[in-house]
Amino acid sequence: MERPQILFLILFISSLCFIAESDQFCDAGIGIDKSTCGITSSSKLLIKGGTVVNAHHQEVADVYVEDGIIVAVKPNIKVGDDVAVLDATGKYVMPGGIDPHTHLAFEFMGTETVDDFFTGQAAALAGGTTMHIDFVIPVNGSLSAGFESYEKKAKKSCMDYGFHMAITKWDEVVAQEMEIMVKEKGINSFKFFLAYKGALMISDELLLQGLKKCKSLGALAMVHAENGDAVFEGQERMIELGITGPEGHALSRPAVLEGEATSRAIRLASFVNTPLYVVHVMSIDAMEEIAKARKAGQKVIGEPVVSGLVLDESGLWDPDFVTAAKYVMSPPIRPSGHDKALQAALSTGVLQLVGTDHCVFNSTQKSIGIDDFRKIPNGVNGIEERMHLVWNTMVESGQISVRDYVRITSTECARIFNIYPKKGAILAGSDADIIILNPNASFEISAKHHHSRTDTNVYEGKKGKGKVEVTISGGKIVWENNELKVIPGAGKYIEMPAFNYLFDGIYKADAQYLSSTRAPMKRFHSST
Repeated sequence: MERPQILFLILFISSLCFIAESDQFCDAGIGIDKSTCGITSSSKLLIKGGTVVNAHHQEVADVYVEDGIIVAVKPNIKVGDDVAVLDATGKYVMPGGIDPHTHLAFEFMGTETVDDFFTGQAAALAGGTTMHIDFVIPVNGSLSAGFESYEKKAKKSCMDYGFHMAITKWDEVVAQEMEIMVKEKGINSFKFFLAYKGALMISDELLLQGLKKCKSLGALAMVHAENGDAVFEGQERMIELGITGPEGHALSRPAVLEGEATSRAIRLASFVNTPLYVVHVMSIDAMEEIAKARKAGQKVIGEPVVSGLVLDESGLWDPDFVTAAKYVMSPPIRPSGHDKALQAALSTGVLQLVGTDHCVFNSTQKSIGIDDFRKIPNGVNGIEERMHLVWNTMVESGQISVRDYVRITSTECARIFNIYPKKGAILAGSDADIIILNPNASFEISAKHHHSRTDTNVYEGKKGKGKVEVTISGGKIVWENNELKVIPGAGKYIEMPAFNYLFDGIYKADAQYLSSTRAPMKRFHSST
């Protein structure tokens, strides 16, 4: 056999292997179109006639995309026959969603989430989210080992992603590794757990050290704000009372404990004078602490999650264990009234962006805690449902504008994590991560049809207006006609630089503080 024929044979076999690998991943997702899995679309794309919406402006215009980048946004763009055309007349053309809070392939409470970096991302794309930021958990306290572990987990990614980093212990090695993460690995945020005593929880002393280090690096400090010591006491109290079911989870960690920890974290961040990001704000108690701090001029970001905005705790009292257990997350979903208050805070700017805390375990995994709520793995879904539920809850109800919708689901996240306007915008030069949303189409959520691997859905049966009909990721159509066309390995790791806009003026404020102390005083010793 001649050399060219041998080369062709090698390439042909290699392509078959790649397709086989792609099919393997396609089979992992429910509802993924296997006939087109692994097939890419044209590198040139024109979206015609839609209302292009950015956080600051909207207009009827065409959007021309080439090689994964938006080239032009203007009316009546003329193109050749080699360009794929999508008609968006009567629909909204918006930046793909960015989910700031997910846990894929997360090892937690003796098990691992069922969604990995392929199935979770495939679900996200079906729901109009084109990037997410996941939390790297250190390995035995080592940030470098944790980062390497998550690099491997993310190799099968089918959309762009970034990383936050959790801090679970403190020593000089951790401090040095934080610097490496920021300067070499593209991580600009670190999370501190004030809950999960005996596992992830850190002390106030460690939090102070971490806040100082974050400030020096220009990295954003994030907190899971619950008083872990009090939660532990609350859990013991419930068990003593014979309350072992899922309702014990909510009763053991009431909103007052979230408010206390939020207040404490805000005050310590003020003491250090560094920005603070409070994840999954679930209660009026926590929200009011954020509102008070922001009114005083402190740089605090509040992130509600979809479950806190649209659900109440009633599901935890369901007589069926599987149904009740699926709602277990921390902080807990709160009693009715907290949801409406969080919606109002989001509409008035007290809270800034919406995440999901997508962290899913199936009913078998949740049943580990059938006799003890403390053993139920914490977490709910949301990565696929977020864009639809936020639209229906906030826009369709008239609480926010379409531009605000883009801001809270995409643009503000890109700004906070310093990747705007590469992400979070429909502008020339931005990445072509785009959705087409039909405001007149309806949706209904069901575990039977979602793309997550979990067998339950906390939003089961919810219906609404506003449906993402097309998702474009990196210039490729990946969701259209209710079909997913995704490729494992197509996603890119997005590095996020330090010193976002929240750090503007921080050092000037430090100087003003020092000048205001009137210290050190020059003193003399009076004679006696």
